Amino acid sequence: MSEQLSIVVPVYNERATIATVVERLLTIDLPLGREVIVVNDGSRDGTREVLDDLARRYPQLKVIHSPQNCGKGHAVRLGFACAAGTIVAIQDADLELDPAELSVLVEPILDRATDVVYGSRFLSGQRTGSRLNRAANGFLTGVTNLLYGSSLTDMETCYKVIRADVVRSLALSANGFDLEPEITAQLLLRGHTIIERPVTFSPRSRAAGKKIHWHDGFTAIKVLVRCRLQRVSR
Repeated sequence: MSEQLSIVVPVYNERATIATVVERLLTIDLPLGREVIVVNDGSRDGTREVLDDLARRYPQLKVIHSPQNCGKGHAVRLGFACAAGTIVAIQDADLELDPAELSVLVEPILDRATDVVYGSRFLSGQRTGSRLNRAANGFLTGVTNLLYGSSLTDMETCYKVIRADVVRSLALSANGFDLEPEITAQLLLRGHTIIERPVTFSPRSRAAGKKIHWHDGFTAIKVLVRCRLQRVSR
């Protein structure tokens, strides 16, 4: 069976960037076939119209419209459920991460070195983004490593590339940004080795549309602890 990458793009009110992201995903060089699945999470800014126009122009693009905003996690799970590829990847719609780097991230999976690759924003040595955001990401990753005995550098990264059969084995239920720790916790509890590769990162400000908030960090900690305790209690 030939390998195919299903790239899931959750989008909410990203009219300004979604066309660029989709066109890059459809034209970047990849060492395998691809499908792009965009899940519109109830956008109200004209994103739906942009996506409908893209779908008419690009038959290899799948667009799913959710009637209401249910959160990034819910959108990603919808995309996972529709993925036909042997490998899945998550791509944000805000251009903070360069789609071209997916070609490097899939290589360890294609080489059978692992079933899971994360793109780490901190392995490249960049010091981008605010000091507070870097500290928050570092703290959440440290909590993950402490609870699960891992040695990750970027648990919260969007770039999670995973074999599709592994994704289907996960019992995911998160609807918001808590999907990130939920995926990581379940992968580690199931004994999967997560290989990290450096990626470049161009963070945007809240004024430019960044949606994650400080309270999402507390939710992430609760998810990490809950998953660990559930494992212990079994």
